[in-house]
Amino acid sequence: MKQANLALRFLLELAALAALAYWGATAATNRTVRVLLAVASPAVAAIAWILFVAPNATIDAGPVVRLVVELLVFGTASAALLARGRLILGVLLALLYGANRVLMTVWDQ
Repeated sequence: MKQANLALRFLLELAALAALAYWGATAATNRTVRVLLAVASPAVAAIAWILFVAPNATIDAGPVVRLVVELLVFGTASAALLARGRLILGVLLALLYGANRVLMTVWDQ
């Protein structure tokens, strides 16, 4: 079960990046702005993740900062889906993240 939870975590991370890219690709009417947002928004999230949250994070700022960055990435991704009218996907991403985070805490992953 622990390995399945880690696999779910990886899929949730990819889903968050995809949600941010989707938001960017559908956010503005100008094609150049859409492309820029579709690339930049997941890139910013990925950089923050690598710096603070990843298992071998570049910056060890402590568990509070790690959790805050994690919540920002998943919260923003869920909000991005909601902003585009994808209610079920946004809520599902948030709920799965919450369940996954609880299990990661309980199992010390």
